[in-house]
Amino acid sequence: MALRYDTPRLMRWNARAYDSSFGYVSAHGAPLIELLDPQPGERILDLGCGTGVLTADIAARGTTVLGMDGSAAMIEVAVSQHPRLEFMVGEGSNFGVGVPYDAVFSNAALHWMGHPDAVIRCVRTALTPGGRFVAEMGGAGNCAALTSAMLTAWRENGLPEPELPWYFPSPAEYAARLEQGGFTVRLLEYFDRPTPLDECPNGAADWVRMFASSLLDGVPPATVEPLLRRVNELAAPALRRESGWVADYVRLRFAAVRA
Repeated sequence: MALRYDTPRLMRWNARAYDSSFGYVSAHGAPLIELLDPQPGERILDLGCGTGVLTADIAARGTTVLGMDGSAAMIEVAVSQHPRLEFMVGEGSNFGVGVPYDAVFSNAALHWMGHPDAVIRCVRTALTPGGRFVAEMGGAGNCAALTSAMLTAWRENGLPEPELPWYFPSPAEYAARLEQGGFTVRLLEYFDRPTPLDECPNGAADWVRMFASSLLDGVPPATVEPLLRRVNELAAPALRRESGWVADYVRLRFAAVRA
């Protein structure tokens, strides 16, 4: 299972579909904002802000927020939906800010960012001493059934093994990275979050089109539909219920402070 660290720059996000069919990504961010506990007057960076839904929620607490995302399409939608807030395109592993922030917040984005140590280094540099780094990301085992179905379908169709665009660390691995990067870990949680794909009538196939679209680039056009049908067949025993499809998410949530 190959991991391609530069994949996030290659992803072509459908920002409108992200909000309409995969809005649960932002919806699950509410507990993370409570963990962040933003205070009036604080400066907060929302790293991997997507279309700015949670950026706006944080700003509503009386903070000054900068939303940053590597996808220009996501930032375009964020600017149009939240014109009074500040957004910019920026890579998590290579960004800088002119004035330090009190906190860096990130929801469901760090696992898309290549070179995790570089991301942590950039976050530390962006924070004031004692500043907070509060985030949730995919953890080890995230989307295991989905990934297994994809790899098997690719292999059965005689296609090269795809280079997966995600980084799903174990709690111990990421805690060690944070500590080596100059942070003190105050809280770390690791838990299953089976997530209904209510707006995905084609189940795992719709999920692949949204979150792994770059992997379809090298697939012959005539093979795409039968390939995705096969992904559904392989994933169905683990992920399809009477009520609909469920994604096998595993989350890693943490709060750390710049030491």
